[in-house]
Amino acid sequence: MNMNGSTIGNAAGLHPDYKNEIIEIIRSNLTPRIMREKIGEYHENDIAEALDLLKKDERHKLYSILNTQMLADILEYSPQYGKYIDELGIRKRVEILSCLEITTAVEYLKNLEKNQRSMLIDLMDEELKKEITISSSFDKDEIGSRMTTNYISIPAGMNVRQAMRELVDQAAENDNISTIYVTDEEGTFLGAIDLKDLIIARESTSLDSIIRTSYPYVYAEELIEECIERIGDYSEDSIPVLDEKNRIAGVLVAQDIVQMVDDVLGEDYAKLAGLSAEEDLQEPLKKSIGKRLPWLVILLGLGMLVSSVVGLFEPVVSHLALIVCFQSLVLDMAGNVGTQSLAVTIRVLMDEQISGKQKLFLISKEARVGLVNGLLLGTLSFIFIGLYLCLFKGQPLMMSFSISACTGIALLVSMVLSSVAGTSVPILFKKMKIDPAVASGPLITTVNDLVAVVSYYGLAWMLLIHILHY
Repeated sequence: MNMNGSTIGNAAGLHPDYKNEIIEIIRSNLTPRIMREKIGEYHENDIAEALDLLKKDERHKLYSILNTQMLADILEYSPQYGKYIDELGIRKRVEILSCLEITTAVEYLKNLEKNQRSMLIDLMDEELKKEITISSSFDKDEIGSRMTTNYISIPAGMNVRQAMRELVDQAAENDNISTIYVTDEEGTFLGAIDLKDLIIARESTSLDSIIRTSYPYVYAEELIEECIERIGDYSEDSIPVLDEKNRIAGVLVAQDIVQMVDDVLGEDYAKLAGLSAEEDLQEPLKKSIGKRLPWLVILLGLGMLVSSVVGLFEPVVSHLALIVCFQSLVLDMAGNVGTQSLAVTIRVLMDEQISGKQKLFLISKEARVGLVNGLLLGTLSFIFIGLYLCLFKGQPLMMSFSISACTGIALLVSMVLSSVAGTSVPILFKKMKIDPAVASGPLITTVNDLVAVVSYYGLAWMLLIHILHY
């Protein structure tokens, strides 16, 4: 990182503008060697961000002065790595793909036309072809599609001196060296060794004494969504991925794990919005409509049901038109409470080990939270709506507080029922083997609208018309 830029930036109280510093270097008349050395002082992420601000001929200038590994490391940080790889010559592309993480290379190849993909793969060495074939054999929602073969593996039975020699030999090809994996002669995973433990151990120490045999692992064919919670429980730099014979097929590095968590949360967020998957800016219009329309049709049907229920209470509205003023208050609060309970429940249900008793406790807890909040907000509504009708609308005192009491009780009832609905619906979906995130925000809100309408107008019909005879 450029120390002069950092000092100036800090003195000014601003974040250093590394991107423009890098661009100035590239646009300068420095010799290729000096330019490469100066650019090498910056982090790859900053250089990747600078790529977006360069003209095509300036990027080609950068491609020519950087060595293959430096360029590959930079492209790993760029969301537009595919665009920049396409700007390279065929041979250079193959060299870059061989230096990228295997998951990035496979993702790039998948987006190419078949003839281009075949041409690039034919030019690769046999080992890279094999790795790409293995990674491509997994579905995108399986762990194996995200693993990399960039790891260090040593056989059991060595002493520390032998293990260090093996580490040095493999480190030339694989730079994920913080954790070393141990296997038997058949390649079966036995455990892992922390690099620090290997360094401080005596040379004559047996490797078996420093192996962590309880090290976490996952299987290549496991679904990402089903094991992401388990993976997240461990703060390891990498986690081994095993095949069906318990041999190491690859590893998940920290960057892969962070990306998987982001993808899963993004998918769940999309489902909470009533979508089947995330959308991006480049997605075709037809595909975006296809994702949204099915849910909108379902919600239209539910909305019509809510409207028809409101229609059943038309005599109530015709007798007391004033109560319509507070309908949105009850509906909005019921929707808010239901969405909060939904978010809590989906987060809890990510734990596959949660028992039926714990699920019942969750429903009970959310109902109690809704009850307490409903009591507080219902009381406030009773006081302030009553005063508002009496002081600003000129309504009689008895009638004002009768309507506010009806609103407060409806608020209490709808908040309790909405809390229960927001919790029980995703639990029911989970029981039916349906992704609980599909119990989306729009669905819960519509269900809660139905609950709130029945609660509010039902109480108004019973309390205000049939009991108090307004």
